[in-house]
Amino acid sequence: MLIDIEGIDGSGKGTQSKLLCDRLAREGIAAQVISFPRYDSTFFGKMVGEFLNGRFGTLDAVDPFLAALLFAGDRLESKAMLAEALAKNQVVVLDRYVASNVAHQAAKRDGAERTALIERILHVEFEINALPQPDLVWLLDLPVSVAQKLIAKKSPRSYTEKSADIQEADAVYLEKVREVYHALAQNNPRWRIVPSCDGNRLRTVSEIAEKIWEVVRDSSGVLTAESRSRRES
Repeated sequence: MLIDIEGIDGSGKGTQSKLLCDRLAREGIAAQVISFPRYDSTFFGKMVGEFLNGRFGTLDAVDPFLAALLFAGDRLESKAMLAEALAKNQVVVLDRYVASNVAHQAAKRDGAERTALIERILHVEFEINALPQPDLVWLLDLPVSVAQKLIAKKSPRSYTEKSADIQEADAVYLEKVREVYHALAQNNPRWRIVPSCDGNRLRTVSEIAEKIWEVVRDSSGVLTAESRSRRES
């Protein structure tokens, strides 16, 4: 099973990916987390880091389809590693995947241009590069105003010395990214949305993790007979 955890910057994708993998391991289910972009592991991952640091220009200066090719290239370089992880584990949890590329780049266009761009990116990632489709996609839905406060508290990242990269620092842009994510999730049976806020209250990390686990636990084929007996013993 391939599970993708998505959301705007600051929504807790890395945290929830690790917690889900740890929970699966406790249940006797072989699992592995893979985070994209792989900034320090692939050529294109390093180029993504430079893009996010503004080396190639502002968000508006770089054509979104060309930017999408950097992120897609990182995954293409990682394809063999992903296939190996799927072969060795019952579940692979992805901290961002193709949907992240779609949401972040399509947010820079509107209307018919946005639709065409989405189709192009999906064609590159799933048709040309032939990446596996995720079985389940989680959208951690967080208001932008809250997300930027959480971004400011992040620990230093390997790809940037800034407190926020060029995507994280742009609130208007992040709101459009969130809009595209919701459009992708709409009427798609593979997607689940978990609100990160309950009214004005930010839900705890454990509350969100439990919600994710409930769905994964009940998904067909995840808990084998062996793991079920181990959990119940």
